[in-house]
Amino acid sequence: MSSETSDTLDQAMVRSSGLDTLLRDLTDRAVQEVPGADACSITVRRAGRLLTLAGSDGMPSGLDLRQYENGSGPCVDAAATGEEQYAPDLDGETRWPAYREYALSVGVRCALAVPVVVESEKGAALNFYGLRAHALDPGREAARAFAARAGDAIDVALRIERRRRSAADVRTALLSRSVIDQAIGILMARERVDARIALERLRRVSQDRNVKLRDLCGQLVARVSAPDSRRRK
Repeated sequence: MSSETSDTLDQAMVRSSGLDTLLRDLTDRAVQEVPGADACSITVRRAGRLLTLAGSDGMPSGLDLRQYENGSGPCVDAAATGEEQYAPDLDGETRWPAYREYALSVGVRCALAVPVVVESEKGAALNFYGLRAHALDPGREAARAFAARAGDAIDVALRIERRRRSAADVRTALLSRSVIDQAIGILMARERVDARIALERLRRVSQDRNVKLRDLCGQLVARVSAPDSRRRK
């Protein structure tokens, strides 16, 4: 892959505001850089199932989905085996009959799935689609080089996204702890009980009403904090 392409991918990572933006930029760039490619997508295995993280502009959504549903197709095999899958002319392809019919029905004649090494996920592939038979013949080397570079970008993006989710989970947990502590304090003051008994009562009401403890405590704190409640006091 050219240094210009490498710089472009690095710039996309810097300017990207999230995983979706980065990966969409990456697939659009792949279409521009790989000769014969009319569409590109990224397949990753998560929680034991395959999904498409991003697809280039104008790519029919069913090109990958039909493969996942049937458990058969170039990107499914590439992700499962770690080996490149190439169908130069789907009109004569016999490996994936059900997928072949769908791909031809949306105008795709050529498919190439290149495995991608992603440290954080097992079973990933970069998928290229062409509208003419043998369209991707001259682009296979470029596709491999792009997939190697894309693996690094996808890995970094997924790590960033996980950190963001982790930070959000911590913030949510801290907010939950704070509102529960406030509700415990309210019960302690109102009913003159200690923190352990106050928490037990809140948990019992939470179970009886089938309401999450955090939500129940939030409702209690909101009622006590309301202007009308303060005036009544």
